[in-house]
Amino acid sequence: MPRVLVPVDGSPNSAYGVRHVVREFMKNGELDIHLLNVQAPFSSYVGRFASSQAQMAFHQEQSGMALAPARRLLNRFGISCNVHAEVGDTADCIADTARRLRCERIVMSSARKSSLVRWVEDSVINQVIERTTVPVEVIAGDTASNLERVGIPAGVGAGLLALGVAAM
Repeated sequence: MPRVLVPVDGSPNSAYGVRHVVREFMKNGELDIHLLNVQAPFSSYVGRFASSQAQMAFHQEQSGMALAPARRLLNRFGISCNVHAEVGDTADCIADTARRLRCERIVMSSARKSSLVRWVEDSVINQVIERTTVPVEVIAGDTASNLERVGIPAGVGAGLLALGVAAM
């Protein structure tokens, strides 16, 4: 039975990966689907003021909210899944969970961004690809916002111009 890990963060773009897995399940009802949500740990400063139980409860609540849309979608089609919640570095947790569960692949979705934006930012998808031997299937989501499509390349261009001026 092929085992698939689908990381979700509750965003509209993460739903694209879940819908892709639903379509694949309809073709092959043997898929073993695992949903994963990763929460960032509290900083050590914040951690000093909250008990470990309070931190755990907060992370569980946030994971539950992030996983709810994906679980509803799978339930709507009568598809069972296993749900996992982790706290830590997102890319590390995704790679470790895929390895621990012996997944055959990871299905992730992402906003459509320009090559320049992908080159500049260190996306979670790029980090997961670097840290795992499990194949990663990337599903294109919505088009990136105008700020991401224009603002970041403009900011990079302005930064390069400033470096050029400073070098003179």
